[in-house]
Amino acid sequence: MSRETDTIEKGTNQTAHSTPDGWPVELRGVTESVVATLGPNDRWNLAALGLHAPTEPGKPVTATTWGNTRTRRNFHREGGGVVLFTADSLLFASAAMTIREEPEPVVEHADAWVAVDADPIEGGESGGTSWERWVLEPREPGTVDTARPGTINRGCGAVIEATVAASRLDVPAYDTDTLLDRLAFFEETVEKCGGSRDRAAFELVSEESGWRERRDGGKI
Repeated sequence: MSRETDTIEKGTNQTAHSTPDGWPVELRGVTESVVATLGPNDRWNLAALGLHAPTEPGKPVTATTWGNTRTRRNFHREGGGVVLFTADSLLFASAAMTIREEPEPVVEHADAWVAVDADPIEGGESGGTSWERWVLEPREPGTVDTARPGTINRGCGAVIEATVAASRLDVPAYDTDTLLDRLAFFEETVEKCGGSRDRAAFELVSEESGWRERRDGGKI
């Protein structure tokens, strides 16, 4: 399975709800984003990245990378990247579940974006997976491309949760059967509540993770 995601970690107790200086959108708790980082091949790698909103005014936005991902290596090499915000489940799923590289950092279906500096502040290991925490600071004020009204769609939410569950399938700290049950539930939710792009996104998650084959006792 080919996967590029940094959404593996558990939720936090953060309740902050604000628009930090330079960021183009409001952040609260852990806000999911897509991060574009420039690789050594001069192409931009897209990956999912959870942004931790500041817990109090003046504190920075942080993010954690898990494992030796392209995002982590490119952060170290380039010192930052471009954070994209999207409500499109297919864009998010392709960033989270595949190795996706683009000639430019801002792609179709990005609603807002901001170039950031990324500075590592601490690291360690959890459940057999190395992690590194970063402070993200905007290099200049971000851009909002669209101001369409926000809506809540259970199908899109289920896709995002499915990428998290799928990213944990090979992590010893998480029970595989529990994760497979969650993915089956998310599949049903997407089918009932999602739109065409949500269903396409879930199929991508399923194909890349092979969770159905695991559930049915097959081999990936």
